[in-house]
Amino acid sequence: MENGMIAIAAAIAIGLSTLGPGLGQGRAAAGAMEAMGRQPEAAGEIRTSLILALAFMEALTIFGLLIAFMLVGNMS
Repeated sequence: MENGMIAIAAAIAIGLSTLGPGLGQGRAAAGAMEAMGRQPEAAGEIRTSLILALAFMEALTIFGLLIAFMLVGNMS
């Protein structure tokens, strides 16, 4: 029973930690493309900010994966 609950918690941790940043990355990329279309001369600065923001969002996903691994490691 306890192992099943830990497995469910790990699945929820992975699911939520990928859902939020995934949606955020899509919105950020769409906003950056729109901004570059409106002001092509600022494309370099926008691209740099976008890549930095995407890296931070990806870090959130990796933290969720780490939590899931920690939960699964406690199953035995």
